[in-house]
This record gives sequence, C-alpha cells and structure tokens, in this order.
Amino acid sequence: DKAQYEETIQFFTNGFDGMKVLRERGGGDGAVRDTWLGFGPETLSIPPSFELPVSSFAQYGGHASIHLRYDPKATSLLYKRSSGEYNNEPAPGDSIAYLQLGVPQYRISQMVKYGGNVIDAYGWVNVVSPSGLPVRSIVGIRPDPIMFLAINCADVKQSEEFYNKLGFVQQEFPYARPNSGQGQFEPPQPKKSVYLAPSPNSMGVLLLQNKNKKKAVVPNPVLRSMNIVYNAPGGDDDARSSGAPTVNVNPTIMDPSSIPVAFVPQEYLEKEIKFTAKASSESS
Repeated sequence: DKAQYEETIQFFTNGFDGMKVLRERGGGDGAVRDTWLGFGPETLSIPPSFELPVSSFAQYGGHASIHLRYDPKATSLLYKRSSGEYNNEPAPGDSIAYLQLGVPQYRISQMVKYGGNVIDAYGWVNVVSPSGLPVRSIVGIRPDPIMFLAINCADVKQSEEFYNKLGFVQQEFPYARPNSGQGQFEPPQPKKSVYLAPSPNSMGVLLLQNKNKKKAVVPNPVLRSMNIVYNAPGGDDDARSSGAPTVNVNPTIMDPSSIPVAFVPQEYLEKEIKFTAKASSESS
C-alpha cells in the first residue's frame, strides 16, 4: 500500500528526533521502491569526515537501519490499520515485542498524525507503526539510537543457543539514560531476559520469555528479515562487479520465534550504499 509506505516514512522521520532517509532506490512507474531510514552512516568504515573529538557519533559509521519496501504488484496487505480518525489496530503477530529506539526527543502527535497506534506513553512510549512494527522509544542518548530488537520467545534458552551460533554473545544491557533503568523514564532490563549482540557497541537482540508458555508465538509478517552484515572471506564477487550490486538477501533461516534472518556481505553493503546514494542524489 503506497499510502502506508509513505506514512511509515513520515512516522519515523517526524516522530523520532534525528531519524532521516539515508538512501532510496527505485520509484519509477510500477517499480519496486526501497527506502532506508536511520540515524547515521551505515558503512562499516569510519567516514573521512569523522574527527575525534569534534564530530558527533551521528556521523560515525556502523549505524543500523530500517529498510522499507513498497511493491506495487503485491496482492496482500500485511497490516491494515483500523478505520476511523485514529489507528488502534494492534501489531499482526507477537513474535516482535518491539524495536527499541533511544532518541533525544520523540513527538507523539506526529506518530498519531501519520497512522501510529500509541499503546501507552508513561515515561516512555510504546507504539505500533503504520506498517505494523511495534516500537518502544526512550528519551535518551545513544551512539546509535536503534538499540535492539526485542523478541518474544517460546524458549529463551533455545533462542539464545541459536543466536550464539551466529556470533551473538551476552552483553551488558544497554541503556539510553545515565540512571540505567532506575528512574521513571526508562525501564530496567526485563526479568529473565537475555541481551545478545556481536559486540558491546552493536545493535543486538533482547530475548523475552513469552508470557504464556503454552501459547505459540505468532509471527509478525511485516518483518521480512533481520539482516546481519558479515565480512565474507575473500570478498564477494557480486560486490566487486560493475553496476548495481546483486546478491540474494532473502531470508535463509528462521530463529525459534520465526524471525527471518538474512546475511549480507560487507562488500555488498558498501557498494549498495554508494549505488543507492548516487541514484538518490541524481533523482533529487
């Protein structure tokens, strides 16, 4: 749905301070359109313009991003907002508890304006995006405001073992505020949860025990995949070829909560960034 796609872009860029469109691709008549949203450069290299201690961490590399896709030929709507002036439709499925953002400021009025379903906003905000992705936002400061993806698990131990095999290990739980979850504006780490990430400064996953252990976790179809960037041994031939990079980034495995996981070679990512940034600048 084109309106839903455009509303989602406005929801994130107007509702969360600092989020912006990083890259774009496509958008011609009948063509698939892709937009990447985030808070800073995705490249895993340090940008030439970055200078310690002058530059902001928003200019540093390695930021996570949200990839939105609009396919005009798609026949199924993965999330349909409720009718009426305000959206109060819950997320379609509960496998994704929320994507956590730590931002200097958020604007609930803008979330609502662009189709978000605000669940609650007592100290922090829980909201379902116009495309059906649950989001939790804290007012605070992080080097990368996209902090982690919280996943509801039928068995936390089983999910932990799955992510361990992908290079995720237990890390100190990240906070966006200096009081580390002891105040009224940021919750502490949920009991019996496990936080995993490839490194202390990487985006991670928070594994949460499903509240009803006897009830199966229902997949949220709006998440096509969680993409993990890796350094391919010997480089990637597709990434070195001329023209637009072409690599299969379709999900190849599912985690125990039915979260699709795809793997993206670093060389592919770096070339795609250059290609889409060039295409975006030419069209503007």
